[in-house]
Amino acid sequence: MQRVFQPGTGLPDQHFFLKGKWNHEVFHNNHPLIIELGCGRGEYTIGLAGMFPDKNFIGIDKKGARLWRGAKTSNEDNILNTAFLRIQATHLDYYFAEGELDEIWITFPDPQPQKSRERARMTSPRFLEMFKRLLKPNGIVHLKTDNYPLWEYSVQTAADSGAEILFKTYDLYAEPLPDQVLDIKTTYEKRFLSEGFQICYLKYRWKVG
Repeated sequence: MQRVFQPGTGLPDQHFFLKGKWNHEVFHNNHPLIIELGCGRGEYTIGLAGMFPDKNFIGIDKKGARLWRGAKTSNEDNILNTAFLRIQATHLDYYFAEGELDEIWITFPDPQPQKSRERARMTSPRFLEMFKRLLKPNGIVHLKTDNYPLWEYSVQTAADSGAEILFKTYDLYAEPLPDQVLDIKTTYEKRFLSEGFQICYLKYRWKVG
């Protein structure tokens, strides 16, 4: 499929040809570049792309079977401001250059609840340091999760890293949404809501200037 990139399942490509060149080589413009980590079927990536045709979106997941659905929809509907990348999130800085990203969405990640798995959490200090390098000044990180302990942990790690918390809630749909983009719901989110889970949301940035 067009705009689907699978560098391979082995060691990360240290010389990936699109690093620092996504907008120029894939989207052929200089619009804001936004990624979704753990994009699954690509529902959020595609939903955001429809809302913001003047921005570029890349859905990232390690599972090809998940990516297939979003990539197929993107190709069939000719959604030209989307692409998909099959890699491990831990290798993100092999595929994007410093200051290349405008926003990062983390949608319903594995909470990795065991203490021994803390480094694997996508909002651990290890990931946040990488995000800070890859984001442009004042670039934004979004987290949506049904897991309250992960949300609470993420609020703390963001604050500890010096981030400015722009918005946080442990029950997103309890009141009118502050932003229309938050109303995009993935298959997992719909399932969680039907089972009575509250959806937590966090938005922050590392303020510059």
